[in-house]
Amino acid sequence: MIREEVVFGPIHSRRLGSSLGINLLPEKGKICSFDCIYCECGWNKDGHGDTKLPTAAEVRNALETKLKQCKANQVPIDSITFSGDGEPTLNPDFPQISDDTLRLRDQYYPASKVTVLSNSTRVHIPQVFNALRKVDNPTMKIDAPTNALAEKINHPTPGYDIHRVVEALKQFNGDFILQTMFLKSKDFDSSSPEVLNGWMDIVRTLRPREIMVYTIDRPTPEEGLQKFTVEEMKALVKPLLNEGFMIQIKG
Repeated sequence: MIREEVVFGPIHSRRLGSSLGINLLPEKGKICSFDCIYCECGWNKDGHGDTKLPTAAEVRNALETKLKQCKANQVPIDSITFSGDGEPTLNPDFPQISDDTLRLRDQYYPASKVTVLSNSTRVHIPQVFNALRKVDNPTMKIDAPTNALAEKINHPTPGYDIHRVVEALKQFNGDFILQTMFLKSKDFDSSSPEVLNGWMDIVRTLRPREIMVYTIDRPTPEEGLQKFTVEEMKALVKPLLNEGFMIQIKG
């Protein structure tokens, strides 16, 4: 299980390059509105030992200290990334923290991007959407096209509704990145028509500026998951590639 400090890295990300991470959740725990079968942070039930969320001031101080160190040592940073141990927008200070991060980015690393990796469960909340709209790379997750299929791969908290998510994501007018995990489990297969065709219909509705399709890269809490090769994923999304969608595929 991965457990991160408030600010960590930079680490090499297969999708983002040199990425300085921000964890808005407990340093020794996990809080998330999903409980994905593939999550590198493990199951939610195993992360209940620590529930303390960092405040806006704590994040701001930790981030400024790290950015000063990195700049002094000429460490490259391509992305300042909200990731960490769960869903970053669950931190009630997320809007303030994102504003602080943009200001510090402008001061210390103006060429780097600010990225938020979100599972999209709170994008319908106006304050959360407005904060996501300001960052360079709002990266929003949809793994499954129906609530029943999302239950099999994401195990969302009660109240999740993919239709509400899609309606909220329409507010971006395509100016966001869609992120999707491709895998096979005992009862979920990203390549099956019921998953793939429904997902592609959502892509065509939302028309994101970029799509990140990826597969398992680290140990997963559920056993027996199968990954796809880059070639397999490219074949699966070929209709979208032919339609001109920009798709980044990572094995």
